[in-house]
Amino acid sequence: MNAKSAIVRPPGQSYCDCISSHPDRYRISLRKAIMQHEQYRKTLAELGLELIILPPEDDMPDSCFVEDTAIIDGKKAILTRPALEARRKEVSSIQDVISEYFEIFHIAEPATLEGGDVFLTLKEVVCGVTKRTNMKGASCLARILNRLLIGIEDSSIVHLKSYVTYLGDSKLIATKEYANNPAFEKFEILQVSEEEKYSANTLLINDTVLIPDNHPKTELMLRDNGFNVESINVSEFQKCEGALTCLSLIF
Repeated sequence: MNAKSAIVRPPGQSYCDCISSHPDRYRISLRKAIMQHEQYRKTLAELGLELIILPPEDDMPDSCFVEDTAIIDGKKAILTRPALEARRKEVSSIQDVISEYFEIFHIAEPATLEGGDVFLTLKEVVCGVTKRTNMKGASCLARILNRLLIGIEDSSIVHLKSYVTYLGDSKLIATKEYANNPAFEKFEILQVSEEEKYSANTLLINDTVLIPDNHPKTELMLRDNGFNVESINVSEFQKCEGALTCLSLIF
């Protein structure tokens, strides 16, 4: 996909109340999060993306994680149905801007679906069936997109893309536990080291892969495999169990 645009939303004033079980959850700095989000936006713009910057939602702590609200494929946008009722108004808050660009589809009860569980290949929907997405949501998405569903069931995790992301051309980057998953046997897999597990969440923008900073082994591995790599500090989003992909909707 030749990406041209990104929808982003800066953290609001209640960001430190985000839903998270990270051990550093209570050390979040809103000031640093805002600065890191500014740098994130700057990096996306430098990579050639036109930014659609939504205003902060001060009463929605997790609203900067716009990826969870929609899945975009060509001219279609599937608005999700988060598992936690507290996050469902994030979908409503983004619907108007999404509808300016795409034909809108919806995920209906009892299905649940969040964008952090989904990546698309040319012919497939790869979807985690996790704490946040159920099989009904995954199956509904595959039907809407008319693609083969590869469902990865793991009810112990929040989002699949914290452990595996798509690098294009049938390549994945993954942690050890997912690198050996039989569902991924058709893919070429780059495995991150155990101490750099967080870097399995990468963001591919055209010919550049964004990774979190301070992951030198992952950066070297990607460069050795022919990728352009840029690193960026997202420490305050990691504390909210977020990562690079969470902060934008790329299209």
